[in-house]
Amino acid sequence: MIPFRLARTIAIGAVLLFPAAAAQATVACGSGNFDAWLADFKTDAASKGISKPAIDSGLAGVTLDQSVINRDHSQKVFSQTFEEFSGRMIPPRLTRGSNMLKQYGSVLSRIEQAYGVPGEVLVAIWGLETDFGVNTGKFPTIRALATLAYDCRRADEFRGELMDALRIVERGDLTPTEMRGAWAGEIGQTQFMPSSWVKYAVDFDGNGRRDLMHNAPDVLASTANYLKGYGWQRGKDWEPGSPNFPVLQQWNKSEVYAKTIAAFATQLAHAP
Repeated sequence: MIPFRLARTIAIGAVLLFPAAAAQATVACGSGNFDAWLADFKTDAASKGISKPAIDSGLAGVTLDQSVINRDHSQKVFSQTFEEFSGRMIPPRLTRGSNMLKQYGSVLSRIEQAYGVPGEVLVAIWGLETDFGVNTGKFPTIRALATLAYDCRRADEFRGELMDALRIVERGDLTPTEMRGAWAGEIGQTQFMPSSWVKYAVDFDGNGRRDLMHNAPDVLASTANYLKGYGWQRGKDWEPGSPNFPVLQQWNKSEVYAKTIAAFATQLAHAP
């Protein structure tokens, strides 16, 4: 995924486990001592109601990943035109996208009934983000988020995402080992940031688990729930200038990327 967007159970007595819990961090980002920063973060997480087992399992052995910092600092402004980007991204995925639309037709119909988002849009996002779940990323998510929260470029944003990653562990959606994805912390087959996972992930197949890593119905329904949460209008168009195009821009701030989602979805809608 192109990282342009960054689209609870409270344990009784958790604060008592860390009696020095403070409302705000006391060890600054980029202080030169990652271990001290991480210890302070654990205290802060406990003060916010995250359980000791989730903190211990999620942050055990976490170290700084300099390669993540290097990637974050070397990002370049998206420079491809819509024609260049869509021409590279859509044609190789069109046939499989059409097949996925048919394979999951029944599920997608139920998702549209529940959330108002057409299957073509969901399959387009699915294909562009991870090639329909094939390329979800290999970076250990908690390590990547801890690294970015420690680095000072967007510390507050990633500190919040790291908290939500621990909440995902706490409620049993994923183990820390299972939580792998893109270098900027996106996880799952449509690349949710942890905060979006916590807010929008749904157990659509009713098996008791919100699984956006392996379960296609959960992946697609959660993506629809995200779009609905950002104002998707049932029955309206999604092309640029239409009521739903701004929602696609909430999924990805790049206009070129949002336009590519729209174009891919339209081509899927017209595919034989």
